[in-house]
Amino acid sequence: MKKPPVSTRLSKMQRHAQLAVSFLLSQVLLLAFAEDLECIPGFQQKVFHIQHPSEFTADQPILNVVFDDCQGNHKLNFQVSNPDFKVEPSGVLVALRNLSEAGRSLYIHARSAQVEDMAEVLIAAGKEKRSSLKEIFKAEGSLGNVRQRRSIVATPILIPENQRPPFPRPVGKVVDNDRPEGSKFRISGKGVEQEPKGFFKISENTGDVLVTRPLDREVTATYQLQVEITDASGKSIEGPVPLDIIIIDQNDNRPIFREGPYIGHVMEGSPTGSTVMRVTAFDADDPGTDNALLRYNILKQTPDKPSPNMFYIDPEKGDIVTVVSPAMLDRETMENPKYELIIEAKDMGGMDVGLTGTATATVVVDDKNDHPPEFTKKEFQATVKEGTTDVIVNLTVEDRDNPATGAWRAVYTIINGNPGQSFEIHTNPKNNEGMLSVVKSLDYEISAFHTLLIKVENEDPLVPDVAYGASSTATVQITVLDVNEGPIFHPNPMTVTKQENIPIGSVVFTVNATDPDKLQHQTIRYSVDKDPANWLEINPTNGTIVTTNILDRESSYVINNVYTASFLAIDSGSPPATGTGTLQITLEDVNDNAPSIYPMVAMVCEDQKDVKVILGAVDKDLRPNTEPFKFELSKQSGQEKVWKITRVNNTHAQVILPQNLKKSHYNIPISVTDSGTPPLTNNIELKMQVCSCTKYSKPDCSSSSTLHVSMALIFISLFSLYSKLFPPPPPPLFGFMF
Repeated sequence: MKKPPVSTRLSKMQRHAQLAVSFLLSQVLLLAFAEDLECIPGFQQKVFHIQHPSEFTADQPILNVVFDDCQGNHKLNFQVSNPDFKVEPSGVLVALRNLSEAGRSLYIHARSAQVEDMAEVLIAAGKEKRSSLKEIFKAEGSLGNVRQRRSIVATPILIPENQRPPFPRPVGKVVDNDRPEGSKFRISGKGVEQEPKGFFKISENTGDVLVTRPLDREVTATYQLQVEITDASGKSIEGPVPLDIIIIDQNDNRPIFREGPYIGHVMEGSPTGSTVMRVTAFDADDPGTDNALLRYNILKQTPDKPSPNMFYIDPEKGDIVTVVSPAMLDRETMENPKYELIIEAKDMGGMDVGLTGTATATVVVDDKNDHPPEFTKKEFQATVKEGTTDVIVNLTVEDRDNPATGAWRAVYTIINGNPGQSFEIHTNPKNNEGMLSVVKSLDYEISAFHTLLIKVENEDPLVPDVAYGASSTATVQITVLDVNEGPIFHPNPMTVTKQENIPIGSVVFTVNATDPDKLQHQTIRYSVDKDPANWLEINPTNGTIVTTNILDRESSYVINNVYTASFLAIDSGSPPATGTGTLQITLEDVNDNAPSIYPMVAMVCEDQKDVKVILGAVDKDLRPNTEPFKFELSKQSGQEKVWKITRVNNTHAQVILPQNLKKSHYNIPISVTDSGTPPLTNNIELKMQVCSCTKYSKPDCSSSSTLHVSMALIFISLFSLYSKLFPPPPPPLFGFMF
C-alpha cells in the first residue's frame, strides 16, 4: 500500500496537535479561574430585598448592583425585566418615570464579552416610604463595591460532543476549600435527576464532575446544574451554586438543502450577471464555528451546450447568476431551454475536510417575443359555393417562439377586401392556424371573386429591436362557385285583405317570384305548398291565386281574422331549385251568423211568484254585426200569453211571469235579432220546467217534464249569468229565480 507524502502526513498531524493544545489550554484557563478565589465572575450579590415605597421617583437611585467578569467588564450592558427601570453603567438601579406600582420583583440581566449573569430584586409590600436609602439597606456600605468570598467554586465546564468510551470520564471539578469534614458534594438539575437523566454525576468526596455517555450538542447545547454541600445525612449546608456545562461542537452534521425543489427562471437575452435564484443550505452544527460555515459550488450542468459554464453561484450567498453573453442565452438556439444544476454545499468554509450536501437546481430560460410569426406562403387559394357559410381555408404560419406563450400565439386580422364583413378569421388554439370563414353567404351573380389581405401578429408585443415584416402578411384569393338557387318571392310574406264569403273563383292575389340565377335564364312554375282549409288554388304559370271554396272568417283555420297559406316557386334548373312564399289573407267580417240565446232550459218552483229568467245572446260575427241584440216573444196562445220579455242591456234580457205556475213543462218562443246589415233573426224556444220545491229536499221535476237536463248544470249556469248582470249580494233564491 502506497503511503501519502510526508508533507501531507505532517500537516494532518500538525492540525490534530493544534486542536489538542487548544482544548488543554481551555482546561488550564478554567482551573486558573478556580484558583482565583478573590474574583468570582458575575453579580457579587444575587438577591436584593427592598420595601415598596409609596412611589418610585424618576432618576432617583434605588440600589447599586456590582457585576465583575474578572476581565475588565468589556462591553458590559444591563437589561431590566421591567422597562420602566434601568441600570446605569455605574450599576445604580433607577426608575425612568414616577411609579406607584412596580410589582413584586425585578430581574437584572448583565452581559459582558466574557460572562453573563442574573440578579433578582425582591420588592416587599410597605405602607410608608423609607426616608432614605440607608434605611432600606440598613447601612450605607450596602451601596459600595463589595466582593464576596464563596467557599464553593463551580467554574463552567466545556465538554466535546461525541466522545468515545470509556465512561464515565472526568470533565471538570468543583472546589470547596472550606468544606467541613464528612460533608459531601451533590449536583442536581437537567441531565442528572431530570430528563434527560443520568448524563452527569459528581464524586461526593473529591468534587470531580463526570460524564457518563456521549453528548450531542445538536440535542442539548448547554446544561445548567446546581452544586451544593450536604452533611452526612444529606441535608444541604451550603449552596446551591450554578454549574454551567457547555458542549463543544464537532463537525458531525452535513449541510442539508431544505427548501427544494429549486426552480428559477431567466429571460432569454438577459445581460451577463443576471440573478436567477438563491439556494440556501442548513447545517445543524454550531453556527458560530466553521462547522456550519458553508460554501457553495456548481458540480455539474446539464446540458452543457452552448457552454458548460452558463451559470455561476456565489460561494457565500448561494445566488445563481448568468455568466454568458446575452447572445448565447438564446432560447431558440438551445438544445434544451431547461438546465439542471447539481449544487454542492460544503461546511468548514469549503475546506477539503468539510462535509457536503447536494441539491438539484433547475434553471428555465423563458421565451421573449423576439421572433414575429410568418406565413408559410404569400398567397392562399380558396373556393366556396354561393349561399353557404363555413370555414373555407386554414392559413399556416411559423413562429420560433415558445408555443406555450403569448409570444407564439397568433392573432389574425383582415386588413383589406372585406367591406361587407362577409369574412371572419379566428385562431385555431391547437395549431395556431388562421381559420378563414364565410359568415355572410356570397352571391355569385354579384361577385365571383374576392381578394383578402390578412396580417398576423402575436398576442404579446415584440421586443423593441424586432418588427413585423412582409412575411407577416398574406393574400387569399377566393373563388365563388355558382349554384342553382331557389326563386325568391317578393315580398315574403305576402299580405292581402278580402271579405269572407266572396264567390268561388274570385282572385285573391298574384304572387311574384324571381330567379336569382340571372345568367341561367330559367322559367318558374308555381304550386300550392300548404292550404289548411283547401280554399285556394294557384295558376302554375302566372301565379294567380283564386278561391275554390267559400272563405269563412269564423272557421277554426282562421286565427285572429287571418288565414295563412304557403306556395312554391320551382325553377327549371337541373336539379330544380325551390323557393317558398307565405300568403296571409286578412278576412273582413260580413253578417252571416244569426245570434243564439243561452240558457235553452230553465227551472222554477211552482209556488214561486214574479218569476224572472235571465237570457243572454251571442253572435259569431264581429261588430257592428252583433250587439245590441233585440229580444222578442214570438206569437203566444192561451195561457202562455202571460209571459213577458224585457231588455236588460245590449246582450241580455229577462223573461217575466207575473202569476204562479202549475207544475208542468212550458215552451216559450223567443226571437233574437242582431244589428248587422241586413239584420239576422233567430227564433228559439226556451224550455221552462215548473217543479215542486220543499225546504228540506231537492226540487222534484219528474212529473212535470220529460226533459233530461242536469239540474246542477242549469243551476250553475243561471246563477253565474245572474251574478254577472247583478252584483252580489244575490237574493235568497236557488237557480235563476229572484
